Amino acid sequence: MKTSRRRAWVEHLRARFEVSVAFAYDVAGLGRSVYYYKCKRPSDDDVIDALLALVERHPRWGMPKLFKRHRHQGKVWNKKRVERVYNMLKLNLRRKGKRRVPTRTPEPLSAPSKHNDSWSMDFMSDALNYGLRFRTLNILDDYNRQALAIEVDTSLTAERVIRVLERVIAWRGKPKQIRVDNGPEFTSSVLENWAAEKCIKLEFIKPGSPYQNGFVERFNRSYREEVLDLYLFESLQQVRDITDEWLDIYNYERPHDALGDQTTMSYLKAA
Repeated sequence: MKTSRRRAWVEHLRARFEVSVAFAYDVAGLGRSVYYYKCKRPSDDDVIDALLALVERHPRWGMPKLFKRHRHQGKVWNKKRVERVYNMLKLNLRRKGKRRVPTRTPEPLSAPSKHNDSWSMDFMSDALNYGLRFRTLNILDDYNRQALAIEVDTSLTAERVIRVLERVIAWRGKPKQIRVDNGPEFTSSVLENWAAEKCIKLEFIKPGSPYQNGFVERFNRSYREEVLDLYLFESLQQVRDITDEWLDIYNYERPHDALGDQTTMSYLKAA
């Protein structure tokens, strides 16, 4: 039996039968020194209060910075004590390592000379009216700015990207290169192996340089303003239906300044 339970038993005996401390502790099998022992470790209440107050103001500060700030405030607590309380309160933050990407040297952004020379891909995100987040995968032919596909779902993995690309290639033909950013779906080995097998070059832009993928970024703006920001969606199917209707208008009816006010399809036919 634990000492704490024995002490509780002693308190019960003394309260119920009004016996002496010595007798109660002899019955419980404890020495009388246990009764008179007082924990010498100071209370952690002051450390807890100070830590919580500082974390509330600076939620992204870690243990070293919090400890140094306490020292600057004149607190003389031992570092191990502060760290113990910090871990007890479960304030230790999960460290997320920085993802390293290779040095990118993309070719300058320029309109290709014919269709299927270069495609662009990018992701967008939005939410249904009750809060469910969804993503879209947008694929564009850089030559005539034709929107080749917009895939809509709550999750779009690298495998899903490949399936969409294969579906587009089946009716459009294979591109020489696809310009993408450094998102995890595009940098995955799954997509890299697929592109190598199909002899398609993945042209990565520099991290933090969306202007290097300007064609699809401009398309994203149109899609955002004319569809995503214009409707309150109740279901994914509604997003897909409205998107499909808008794609027909975008490709067959909408004049483009960069194409001499032609539509994407009329520009393709005139080439």
